[in-house]
Amino acid sequence: MLTFSSMRILMVCLGNICRSPIAEGLMRNKIEQNGLDWEVDSAGTESYHIGEPPHRYSQKVCLANGVDISSQRARKFTAKDFEQFDKIYAMAADVYNEIKHIGGYKADMSRVELFVNELWPGTNKSVPDPWYGTEEGYLPVYELINQTCDAILEKYK
Repeated sequence: MLTFSSMRILMVCLGNICRSPIAEGLMRNKIEQNGLDWEVDSAGTESYHIGEPPHRYSQKVCLANGVDISSQRARKFTAKDFEQFDKIYAMAADVYNEIKHIGGYKADMSRVELFVNELWPGTNKSVPDPWYGTEEGYLPVYELINQTCDAILEKYK
């Protein structure tokens, strides 16, 4: 088992208002609860929502589970993120490909992994994007992200 006394994690989705802010908030909460010296941030591969808070349903599902993500703000993933983070988690295959594209010659893909592979290794599954559905679609996304964050903790702490 790998252990890291200090680790910098980046969660990445498309717009940085649904999936990756939930993952950032949950992981930050778990890091604090476990007294770990880890950092976590999130970003999006697109610039649609730069500076905006997480989607209201992302905030609502997190708050209902004791995690406040309202102060987070969307930002765009950049090639410089490869220098600043040890692990970069892509929420979906299209996001993974876009991370590689944005990174260009700086793209150290050994740092990048599909997020759900930490829960179900080798399955290459994506976290469903709840943006296109109803409020009810955010709960299963939250639960999947929560389980995967627990798997990351188990693997690296």
